[in-house]
Amino acid sequence: MPFHFDPKPALVAYVTCGDPDLATTKAVVLAAIEAGAAIIELGVPFSDPLADGPVIQRASERALKHGTSLEHVLKLAAEIREHSQSTGLVIFSYLNPILRMGLAKFCHVARAAGVDGVLITDLPIEESDDYLREARKNDLATIFLAAPTSTDQRLQQIAEVSSGFIYAISRTGVTGERQEMSNDAQALVKRIRRFSKLPIAVGFGISTPEQFAAIGKFADAAVVGSAIVHVIEQNPAREAASVAEFVKQLVAVSRQPSAVSSKSEQ
Repeated sequence: MPFHFDPKPALVAYVTCGDPDLATTKAVVLAAIEAGAAIIELGVPFSDPLADGPVIQRASERALKHGTSLEHVLKLAAEIREHSQSTGLVIFSYLNPILRMGLAKFCHVARAAGVDGVLITDLPIEESDDYLREARKNDLATIFLAAPTSTDQRLQQIAEVSSGFIYAISRTGVTGERQEMSNDAQALVKRIRRFSKLPIAVGFGISTPEQFAAIGKFADAAVVGSAIVHVIEQNPAREAASVAEFVKQLVAVSRQPSAVSSKSEQ
C-alpha cells in the first residue's frame, strides 16, 4: 500500500507544479514532506481548469507562462522520489495533457518516476477503460472523485474502479478556501463507506487546523490545496519555509492525542 493514513487525518498536500517555477515547487514539496505531509498531489497546470477556483487558476497561469508541461511534472516526481521513499506521490491532472502524451507512455513513465497513483479530474468512469487498463498494468492507483451530488449507484461504480484511496469532494462548486466546512462531507463519507473499504480523503475548502482536525473525526485524510497554493503566492522568496510552517500547524492537531504512543514506537 503506497499511501499511509496514520495519524488521522493524514495530510494530502496539493501543489501546482511550476508555480512560481519548478525549482521552487521541488523545495516546497520537500519542505511539506519534512513538515508532515503524507501524500503529495503534483498538479499539472492546465489552461482551462474547470473545477479550480481563482487561487489555483492563477497558479496554473503562472506555471504555464514558464512552459511547465506534464513531462516536467514527471521529471519532478522522480527527483522528489529520490529524496523521499515513503511519501505517497499522486499526479493530479486534467485528461488532455495525458492524452497528448499517450496513456500507455504516461502510465509507464509515471511508474518509472516513482509515482504511486493518478487522479484525472475530468475523466468520467464511462470512458476510463483504457486508462484503467494501462494504470493497472503499471501498478498505479486509480483515484476518482466522489461528490455530494453522486447517486448511490455512482458511488458504487466509483468504488469499483478506485484503488489507493477515494477523494471525496466536501461540497459542490470549485476549489477554494472556506470559513465554514459543509456538513455534506461527513454524509458523503458515510455513503462511500457502504461501497468501499478504501481510505477516504476529503478535499475542497480545508484551510485551517480546526477544519483539518474535524475531517479526522470521520475520514482518513484531508486534502489541502488552495490554502497551500495561496501561501506560496503570498510569500515570494519564502515559499518553502512558509508552506512548512503552515503544514506543521495543520498536522499538529492530528498528532496531539497520539503523541505519547508515537514516541514509544520510535
